[in-house]
Amino acid sequence: MDRRNFLKSLLTLASLAPVSKVTTAIAAPAVPDAPGKVSRRRYKNTALTVPMLGYGMMRLPRLNGEIDIETVKKQVAIAMKHGVNYFDTAYFYHGGESENCAGKVLSQYPRSSYMLADKMPVSRARSAADVERIFNEQLKKCKVDYFDFYLLHALNAGTWKKAQRLKVYEFLKKKKDEGKIRHLGFSFHDTPDVLKKIAEAYPWDFAQIQLNYLDWTIYRSREQYEILTRLGIPVIVMEPLRGGALATLNQSAREVFTRSNPDVSVASWAFRYVGSLPNVLCVLSGMTMTEHLMDNIKTFTNFKPLSPAEQNVITSALNAYQKTGIILCTACQYCMPCPVGVNIPANFNIYNTLKINGNQQRFNRSYANLGKKQQAASCVSCGLCKKKCPQQIDIPAMLKKVAAAKN
Repeated sequence: MDRRNFLKSLLTLASLAPVSKVTTAIAAPAVPDAPGKVSRRRYKNTALTVPMLGYGMMRLPRLNGEIDIETVKKQVAIAMKHGVNYFDTAYFYHGGESENCAGKVLSQYPRSSYMLADKMPVSRARSAADVERIFNEQLKKCKVDYFDFYLLHALNAGTWKKAQRLKVYEFLKKKKDEGKIRHLGFSFHDTPDVLKKIAEAYPWDFAQIQLNYLDWTIYRSREQYEILTRLGIPVIVMEPLRGGALATLNQSAREVFTRSNPDVSVASWAFRYVGSLPNVLCVLSGMTMTEHLMDNIKTFTNFKPLSPAEQNVITSALNAYQKTGIILCTACQYCMPCPVGVNIPANFNIYNTLKINGNQQRFNRSYANLGKKQQAASCVSCGLCKKKCPQQIDIPAMLKKVAAAKN
């Protein structure tokens, strides 16, 4: 994106819901586009540039229940060819196998050619010794000597208190001083008030938040974005498609987009929404299918921020989508495993499919195929899942809705 178009992007903020003037306090400096490469943004005023599209390793392609390494290798080769060289993994992803996958695949490339982000699972650590053990384990699994970006994972009010008690930041700051971490930040799931407290506690290099056009208001992502922008903290975006929901939507919402531009995907609108925010450094996407990767590369090559007219299109589509009454689950799996065996994300998925397409027979069939143990009706309302949910969904109550939908 050239300087003229980048400056135009600042003006688009007036149409984003609308966004107050504080959101323009800082912006990731523009970087001239390279032919065939995704657009990049400069990290603050340094020489480091980051691709606007990041390769998320939470939803990797699978084969026979395991990560499909060969497909991942092909996808990474495509990504690298097009300048997508920011890779995001975590201790919990794919039951711990995402980090191993990152090590196997990325170690085939020169270390200076890619950026790797990993995360400290604060919820898993029980002691300061655990923090050090896990960090060293992650370096070994990823086959690296340092992490370009490293985060305290999924901070909220509870895990923040734990992180302070275990002095996690202090340990990771020491690792940064040793050169084993280049940029230190955190990912976040809680209210803006909690975010403000965390963001002001230390001189963070960046923060990762859930941000998309649905959550801009209902998840208070706008307030979170503004807090970080005001403090001069660059934003990495997770869940730009809200677990894939904004790539599919319902028929009436999809029609709003296709009437406006039949030549682009529904997903591209969501990516351009978050990419139009100037303090967004990188947008992560879990691209399970290669065609998704290619479509996202297309969206972020010669990136064009949303115009005011296009923002109005998104508003119309969102209004149509919100009428469906779906459960706002991102299928992150943090609620799992259920102590009685209920497959929470699967139940929500088939319920949402019913709300979108209205096919009762398909719902009944899919629900029956779960088997009694995994069905919503088996929920005993213990509430453990509700405490773990980053989206703050009342899961037991929603499972009752799912069970009641069967006829």
